[in-house]
Amino acid sequence: MKAGGYVVIEALAALAMQRARHHTLIFHRVLQNTDPMSPGEPTQDWFARLMKMLASHFEMISLAEAMARTQAGRLSGRTISVTFDDGYADNVTVALPILEEFNVPATFFVASGFVDGGRMWNDTIIETFRRCETGVCEVDLAENKSFELSDWESRRAAAAETILAWKHLPPDERQARVDDLAERVPNLPSNLMMTKEQLRALAASPLATIGGHTRTHPILASISDSDAEEEIEGGKRDLEGWTQREMTLFAYPNGKFGRDYDARHVALVQQAGFSAAVATDWGTLATGCNLYAIPRFTPWQRNLSRFSIDLARCHFGLI
Repeated sequence: MKAGGYVVIEALAALAMQRARHHTLIFHRVLQNTDPMSPGEPTQDWFARLMKMLASHFEMISLAEAMARTQAGRLSGRTISVTFDDGYADNVTVALPILEEFNVPATFFVASGFVDGGRMWNDTIIETFRRCETGVCEVDLAENKSFELSDWESRRAAAAETILAWKHLPPDERQARVDDLAERVPNLPSNLMMTKEQLRALAASPLATIGGHTRTHPILASISDSDAEEEIEGGKRDLEGWTQREMTLFAYPNGKFGRDYDARHVALVQQAGFSAAVATDWGTLATGCNLYAIPRFTPWQRNLSRFSIDLARCHFGLI
């Protein structure tokens, strides 16, 4: 008897032929094992089962190929692309071998400012609360907030509330608060993101495409146009210099149109020489879609049957 996820995905694959739309999946990390601070992040076992299931029932194509088919009016409705945002080292060490096993191409959008030992601001918050001593921890939120840290649940809750409160602050103010918080614990990890060596190894894989994701992952709508231009173009220059490959694809940080980026930033992405850009608004790619606002589907569900149902709902415009 087939597992529920496979039954649902078979039905979806058959129905998908009735609607010429393409799915683009978005991931950030693939962990070796479940992390108590981020229990919702995909693990290598789950990711391998997902890639096996999708590769058995869909045509897994690169995002660039999906764009070409879209422009040519050749979408079949049975294609899926995989993308990763930010540039975590586990994209290379954990995810890439699985992608190679099932011959799945993927696009990796890398924030260049974190390559070689950098750490994203939200990860600094997570890693700080992971290591804080048990007891009361005061944090500078809208009002000074005291968190009682006692177990993994309380530590996750403190990190989540702090990230939400600081996410849309001006980048300099946000980083200052993050740095102040990080001073409370020593020796935060410096190996979460790719090194240049890993980036070059990834770029050399025939299954991998590297894309731009700014330098320091700011919310573009929260910074000046001149700063946004430098973030977009500077990240592109960095990655092209390190990999000796042209960057033609871009991912907006955070990626919600109207909140995180707008038409000004689309124009800056075009001006920088990118031929397309992806967002994080849910949806599918179809002929006539704006190639500078490609929607993506986030696979939150760890249960493959529920994942398949959400994928079907996304395919038919129900979410």
